[in-house]
Amino acid sequence: MNSRSAAPSPLTLLVIAKEPVPGRVKTRLTPPYTPEEAAALAEAALTDTLHTILQIPARRRVVVLDGSPGPWLPPGFEVVTQVSGGLDERLAAAFEGCGSGPALLVGMDTPQLTPGLLAGVGEDGNDAWFGPADDGGFWALGFADPARCGALVRGVPMSTDRTGAVQRSRLVTAGLTVADLPVLRDVDTAADAASVAARCRPGSRFAAALGSLARVAG
Repeated sequence: MNSRSAAPSPLTLLVIAKEPVPGRVKTRLTPPYTPEEAAALAEAALTDTLHTILQIPARRRVVVLDGSPGPWLPPGFEVVTQVSGGLDERLAAAFEGCGSGPALLVGMDTPQLTPGLLAGVGEDGNDAWFGPADDGGFWALGFADPARCGALVRGVPMSTDRTGAVQRSRLVTAGLTVADLPVLRDVDTAADAASVAARCRPGSRFAAALGSLARVAG
């Protein structure tokens, strides 16, 4: 047996997140949920995501945060404040702050994420990684050389049904080799929440939180 430990992954994992404050997160869940319930679901989704990220080998794990850290933040993460501006600007700045080595960014609203979905990212020889969302957006985006790729994100129209197509086209047009990750569903509406909860792993905080709200309503 080789007594030497395996070399650490060079990957930086980023989670772009908003502090789960009632009235500021997941507003499309209200109704049927109250702002407090929507914030509780957002917190559960974020917590599931962060604990999944902890299971993936990485050089750094960073929460790119709008707001302040709370008890939902486990040890093992750096916290970086989001810059001002549109989402494209905030994503670009997050990548440009990564330094050298590959980086992958995910959102906070795909609690069904598993480590296996990100297998090979940062080590498969590709220039970029792209995770499409079924609403036309994307749930993951990564670059082998993130510090030089902000221009590929700035100017992409966000929160439309063409966002993902435009972003992926940018990557291909720039001559990058792109690895496509599986399509996932974001949690935006109550129907999304129910569908995503059904696909979460056993022990999911998000599925438990949604189930608790359903029991109270019943």
